[in-house]
Amino acid sequence: MRKTAIKQSGKIPAQPGPREVASVKPGVPADAESVIPGAGPSTHPGERPTVRLRDAGPDDAPRYAPEWLELREGPDAVARAGDLIDPLRIRLANLPGKAGLVIHDLGCGTGSMGRWLAPRLDGPQHWILHDRDPYLLHFAAVASPRSAADGSRVTVETRRGDVGLLTPDALAGASLVTASALLDVLTREEIETLATACTGAGCPALLTLSVAGRVELTPSDPLDDEIADAFNAHQRRGGLLGPDAVTVACEAFSERGATVRLHPSAWRLGPAESALTAQWLRGWVGAAVEERPELKEPAERYLRDRLEACRAGELKVVVHHSDLLALCRPTGGAS
Repeated sequence: MRKTAIKQSGKIPAQPGPREVASVKPGVPADAESVIPGAGPSTHPGERPTVRLRDAGPDDAPRYAPEWLELREGPDAVARAGDLIDPLRIRLANLPGKAGLVIHDLGCGTGSMGRWLAPRLDGPQHWILHDRDPYLLHFAAVASPRSAADGSRVTVETRRGDVGLLTPDALAGASLVTASALLDVLTREEIETLATACTGAGCPALLTLSVAGRVELTPSDPLDDEIADAFNAHQRRGGLLGPDAVTVACEAFSERGATVRLHPSAWRLGPAESALTAQWLRGWVGAAVEERPELKEPAERYLRDRLEACRAGELKVVVHHSDLLALCRPTGGAS
């Protein structure tokens, strides 16, 4: 595991985006050639996402392209579980000795979590944005919100580094840890490290948009389930948890004394989201074919038909995710 410390800090690195991958996934037909570099829910063999927890050099190319993160930001905002905000507000209001909130956003990407959450919380906020990609960090800092729900000031700083060694000390003074689309690209050990750090620091964690392994497409196709199963297997490569991550995270936080709340946070994609749907389809089918090369020929037909239906406004997709709120026991005596 690369030993870049999470406390490695910098002021405004570079700008945001989805995964940057040089070419189309193996087995994806030619009509996928317009895929945004790095778009989609999959990685190439051996790759890790923006929050790189091991085997990454400091000058590695970024894995996400801004266009992909921009496409998904609106549906992400709609999908996130607003029902978890009230219990979070109550806990934050009861944290001891806080003149303002200090929020660590892990794998911040373009900063969409901050743009969604900061205007929903009261009081002064200082966001510490963590990512290994300086381009994304710069964009996140520049595009960060400037005021909270009650008009209080919101400030940001950026920290480029590896969250693999996250510790309670690294979160000293934190009011909240957030992350979006992160848990499913972690291993069991990494989720346990995250849970230990948050519970050790006594701060809650709001971890949103973890894939649940279920997809619904309308109209249906006989190949839907086979593609979904192959994609889920692909997401579990290399010890990553994929759709099992939320269950493992619930167990890890609960075992460390946190109260855990779960809420569904599905993407519901229709004609208005056709650009996102098309990019997601290419990544989804491409990952399935990487996992099961024998699907290549039927997958080409499948993807072609699905993209045609998407362009015609005839395709609807529900991609199931889960949001997790872990209310860790405060360390300063508050209940």
